[in-house]
Amino acid sequence: MTDLAPSVLLDTRGAVPGDGPDAGVAAHYGDPVREQRLLQEGLGVVDLSHRGVVRLRGRDRLSWLHSLTSQQLTDLAPRASAESLVLSPKGHVEHALHVVDDGEQTWITVEPGTAPQLAGWLDSMRFMLDVTVEDVTDDFAVLGEPIGRAGVDGEPPTWVDPWPGPVGDTAEYGPPTDDHPARDRAWRELVVPRGELADHVGDRDLVGTWAAEALRVVAWRPRLGVDTDHRTIAHELDWLRTAVHLHKGCYRGQETIARVHNLGRPPRRLVFLHLDGSGHLLPEAGAEIRLGERAVGRLTSIARHHEDGPVGLAVVKRSTDPEATLLVTGDVTAAQTLVVAP
Repeated sequence: MTDLAPSVLLDTRGAVPGDGPDAGVAAHYGDPVREQRLLQEGLGVVDLSHRGVVRLRGRDRLSWLHSLTSQQLTDLAPRASAESLVLSPKGHVEHALHVVDDGEQTWITVEPGTAPQLAGWLDSMRFMLDVTVEDVTDDFAVLGEPIGRAGVDGEPPTWVDPWPGPVGDTAEYGPPTDDHPARDRAWRELVVPRGELADHVGDRDLVGTWAAEALRVVAWRPRLGVDTDHRTIAHELDWLRTAVHLHKGCYRGQETIARVHNLGRPPRRLVFLHLDGSGHLLPEAGAEIRLGERAVGRLTSIARHHEDGPVGLAVVKRSTDPEATLLVTGDVTAAQTLVVAP
């Protein structure tokens, strides 16, 4: 696979290119506040064609993927969706897989730029099984929609986000679903031929990643490579609730999942922040978070929500006082809302 060219949808009038993890697609199309409202109303479509796409074929594909990752996948029905994690031997999150099977092949979408690494590792684990692994990012692209319905006949492979779950035999480190801010959230991803990207958008309103990210942040939805680092374990981000089955048997990293769940608490925890927006500039993702003179974590996601104003997600030390007002980059105050309880 070669580096992807910028999306053809960036030629749309008003499109402003994104940067960082969302480079190559539009951050917005001229009015990010309106675009957020469109998503909340169940309208619009988001260009996610920078995401990677991996395709699995062969009769052993689901049982084999089940044995390597954190979620129960052996009985995944055609058009059903799942979220699963690839963990390091020490249990750190390496890949987040959005999985949907169409009855003949399994489609996986992943964060931008990570498909070659994932496909290479999966291919090295095939051994004598009837499985083929292909990085098909050059040929297929992803569109996001604020819809919670699974794909039907005539629609492309469609992954429906299970967040906030819970899904199967798992655990919630945050509030129960009925009390979760994402309880009414609807989101899905369509995998379409890259050459037909504009055709699948049709005459619908395009929405940029700024709007999609703002709604992700207020839903407390973790994102790989944004809210994670090389030390992240799933418990810290309340990711077990949709991506981890606690009694599915052995897989790489399973020991850490079980040990922390059964015997301890995660060393860090995700918090939702309301930031002081009185200044002209907001802090950037990665900014240090302090409690008094002590560094306690870092800002991982930052967004401007059309109702809540400047908001963010942060990963802080578990011992951080949940009632304390935090400081970001030394002078921006931030009020916490618990996501993962200490």
